[in-house]
Amino acid sequence: MMKNAVSILARILAGFALATCLSSSAQTPQKIAFVDMKKAFDTYYKKDEAEKSIKDRAADSDKVYKGMIEDYKKANEDYKKLVDSSNDQAVSAEEREKRKKSAETKLMELQEIEKSVKQFESSTRTSLGEMEKRMREKIVGEIIDVVKVQAKTGGYTIVLDSASLTGYQTPIILYTNGEHDLTENVIKEINANAPAKALSNNAGTPSTGKK
Repeated sequence: MMKNAVSILARILAGFALATCLSSSAQTPQKIAFVDMKKAFDTYYKKDEAEKSIKDRAADSDKVYKGMIEDYKKANEDYKKLVDSSNDQAVSAEEREKRKKSAETKLMELQEIEKSVKQFESSTRTSLGEMEKRMREKIVGEIIDVVKVQAKTGGYTIVLDSASLTGYQTPIILYTNGEHDLTENVIKEINANAPAKALSNNAGTPSTGKK
């Protein structure tokens, strides 16, 4: 669900960092480090927690939606029965007119339910989208905060995202010898307070959770 969560931000950060590096004075030495933001994001235990929250919200919304659909189906069936009964020649014209008005009232109710269903669909999509966006931004922000601390501790002037891609889906970082890669240290730090269960369910994450 959140697989591409950092792609846009990663491109911006990587592009800015590269531009900064290139524009720096030749007399100013640059100490560059790398972090695989995608790996850090995917192995951060809070990512799974966020996805679960979104799925739970979606499941609750789906229950409400199904209930609204059932109401719509019942109202539609009632409307059809009223239309049929309004054409029953076995009853008086007065009774048929009465039933016709009942059918018209039921039609208005049916239309209101249909309108409510569409509004619910739209608001649910918007709500879930905003929820995902907030959680994604919070998680990315927390990872970047850790990156900043480790960069300052290590005396790095620039940190580039080794997983970032261009608009053509090609790597922005074409080559690195693997030195000064802070990824594993960042992953260890962001998962330092993770529940043991969260880490055991998150393949590739170092065993640094509390027991």
